Amino acid sequence: MNYKLLFPTYRNRYRFVQQTLQRFGPFEQGLSLGSGEGDYDAMIATHCRRLVACDINAADVAFAKTLNQKVENLDYQVENALELSFADHTFQMLVSVEVIEHVGHPEQMVREMARVLAPGGIGIITFPSKDFPFTYDPVNRLNGGERRMAQGAYAFGHEYLISPADFRQWLRTYNLAILQERNLSGYLVGLLEMYWTGWIQRLFKANAGNVSGQEKVRKAALRPTNKAPWLVVITDSILALDRLWFGKSRYAVGKGFVVEKIAAERGDGKAGLHGE
Repeated sequence: MNYKLLFPTYRNRYRFVQQTLQRFGPFEQGLSLGSGEGDYDAMIATHCRRLVACDINAADVAFAKTLNQKVENLDYQVENALELSFADHTFQMLVSVEVIEHVGHPEQMVREMARVLAPGGIGIITFPSKDFPFTYDPVNRLNGGERRMAQGAYAFGHEYLISPADFRQWLRTYNLAILQERNLSGYLVGLLEMYWTGWIQRLFKANAGNVSGQEKVRKAALRPTNKAPWLVVITDSILALDRLWFGKSRYAVGKGFVVEKIAAERGDGKAGLHGE
């Protein structure tokens, strides 16, 4: 089963992507950018005629191919998110989940996403927010949100976090209009996942640091499948409470954005803007 769906932060991101695809799809050509172990890809592929999934880590790509070998409209390849090999305006849809905080040059990745999206194309992007709640990581929050230790918000191989304000500016720069902006997990989820989830990933995830070049998979690694455990109903109840109480807060563990590629002549960053 996909045990990751029991973690509220992961489940929240998954539902955000799924619900957005249901709202805006179907699409002709889609890109899963930074697909990791491929646990999103079978779901994403149901919303487009053809899906290309890519990641910089060859071992993860190999596992994802095996996991989703029965998905006929899905192709895999190794790619660097900062230097994509695809032609301009190739895709009508792009999904990138928790990738931009790993690439080293996040604005350059936004530029690449904008380049490969066709005008009118939809991008769905999530990332861990620099404006995270105190309950999630009190040590690094007391440090002004800057990294003091490599746990909490800075676990999972995070050398840096993304400022939502910076991200909005990058979108404007590269002609990506915001259709939706959502807080993904607030104070309640932060409290429930404080610190221990980072240690779980470090112990059991095959590519615990989410880095390139890690080809050897540890023997104790847990790998996901495409089957959801029935206990997700409990996780969904937690998420409903968290969003009811803290959905409008400035602080969130992560952010989810839905953006639209607009033509250069409309590149004032204002078209289609609204938040949630």
